[in-house]
Amino acid sequence: MSELIRASTVLPALREPFKLLTSDGLNLVAEIARPLKVSAGILVMLHPLPTAGGMMDSHIFRKAAARLPELADLTILRFNSRGTESEAGLSDGHFENGDGEIHDVQAAIDFAATNSDNSDNSDSQNIWIVGWSFGTDLALRHARDPRVKGLILLSPPLRTSGLSDLQWWANDGRPVIALVPEFDDYLKPKAAITAFAPLTQIEIIAVDGAKHLWVGEPYVYRVLNEITKIVNPAKAPLPTEY
Repeated sequence: MSELIRASTVLPALREPFKLLTSDGLNLVAEIARPLKVSAGILVMLHPLPTAGGMMDSHIFRKAAARLPELADLTILRFNSRGTESEAGLSDGHFENGDGEIHDVQAAIDFAATNSDNSDNSDSQNIWIVGWSFGTDLALRHARDPRVKGLILLSPPLRTSGLSDLQWWANDGRPVIALVPEFDDYLKPKAAITAFAPLTQIEIIAVDGAKHLWVGEPYVYRVLNEITKIVNPAKAPLPTEY
């Protein structure tokens, strides 16, 4: 008999805690969750603002790791940026407001690109960055590695990203998709269209009823389903039962 997927649902995956080593010598707490089948892609998750409680276990990312390896054949790479703590542990270093975190983002991309356990390395050729709030600024500023296929931005505040960052991505041309909640605390859909205008290829998806933190299973489902449609569309729409 099928069961509904709930907030606490954890589906099968190969989960491995590990430490990411940055180029400036820090060890970051991390976890990779791989599907039991061949992986179709890797999501590198950049979490919300640590000084406001953001971490690798922030609920959207925790639920992505719990569900998407099984439901979408996607590998999920989560980590605590420098100075950030979760139940998994405390990463070395201290919060640097998105500046020093460039080394954290690059370490995660390097790991994603070089640590596939599939014989054809298909997932390491399909790396997407998923940033949430503070993590969207890290993505826009620091995830420019040519091995990255594109960016998925959840609740982007454009707090530390500047015009030059938007213009860089516009010139680069890779896909950038932003999911913007109707009731976001920082940048609502109409304002986001104006603010992101220099990033000419951006697709802005307004999500009715949602708030910045995406609380509630309908919004979790919407986020995870939109991610799947982008990265492995053959597995969309996601089931609501297992």
